[in-house]
Amino acid sequence: MAGKSYIELDRQVKNILEDVRSGIFKSVYLLMGEEPYYPDLVCDAIIDHCLQEWEKDFNETICYGGEVSADTVITAARRFPMMAERQLVVVKEAQQMKGLEDLAIYCQQPLDSTVLVILMHGASADKRKSLYKTILKTGVVVESTALRDYEMPQWIQAYYEGRGLRIHPEAAVLLAESVGADLGKIAVETEKMLKNLPEGVQEVSVADVEKNVGVSRQFSIFELTKCLSYRDGARALKIAAHIGEAPRFALPMAVAPLFTHFYRILKYHALLQKGRPAPADAAKALGVNPYFLKEYDAAVRNYPFQRCQGVISLLCEFDYKGKGGDAGEATPAELLTELVVKILNF
Repeated sequence: MAGKSYIELDRQVKNILEDVRSGIFKSVYLLMGEEPYYPDLVCDAIIDHCLQEWEKDFNETICYGGEVSADTVITAARRFPMMAERQLVVVKEAQQMKGLEDLAIYCQQPLDSTVLVILMHGASADKRKSLYKTILKTGVVVESTALRDYEMPQWIQAYYEGRGLRIHPEAAVLLAESVGADLGKIAVETEKMLKNLPEGVQEVSVADVEKNVGVSRQFSIFELTKCLSYRDGARALKIAAHIGEAPRFALPMAVAPLFTHFYRILKYHALLQKGRPAPADAAKALGVNPYFLKEYDAAVRNYPFQRCQGVISLLCEFDYKGKGGDAGEATPAELLTELVVKILNF
């Protein structure tokens, strides 16, 4: 993640939620970023805990950026609460507001009795301008940048740990592959799955994910990369054929995780040239759970440094083909099979 790592962001949000649930609020919150999960989580918590139900009729204002002006929001924020300790003003979809920067005028000296929440969806305030700089001084900024695909399994494991659960590393990878880099969907699928698991379960397994999320490890990109690591050609080709038959399959969906996998193998080669690192250090450098180091040990044996470089070059070539460049009449499924054959025979 740019700026805060997802670990730092998660810690920041947990601290904010703890304060909010304890009745501790800042005068201004700027919630923004590409990934809406954390901004929405904070916004929803503030709405839930800022006011008692009976206080909301006169003291809660929720509006949308495309429907209000900065002057309207400032006027609302400068009102005093009625028969309550505080009032709440929330601007959702604030990126649509004309004159958004004008809110900086209010944010320079916000009222202690108003909680102003500025929620931007899929967008961020300009950090060079006054609004962002002012709220950094007088309030709280939560910036949630989208996680990269390879960060998702670790985020999922941290998310489960935060809920007092463990999830098997392979199950985390499978869940990430199934849902993608959408934290909100991870949370939704987790809730659905936990409702169906036996009471008192402490670790979520691969079988749990397969059964409750509706995805099969047997024919997944995760399993394909594993077969390629061990050079299990027959199995890799079978999986590639099955993946390619999916109605919405597009080649970049496979090339991206394969590129990440072989880049890690290349990186592991570089680490090993300096001497074998401790498992924890190697796993951290590769961005994987130590559980998977056995696979990477096999992969560096099966793909020496130059061969691995060649595979990465090959993946760049097929990424270009998958995006419509020089692919001829080959279908995405045929291109994936061709790619796997070439990797195995490189």
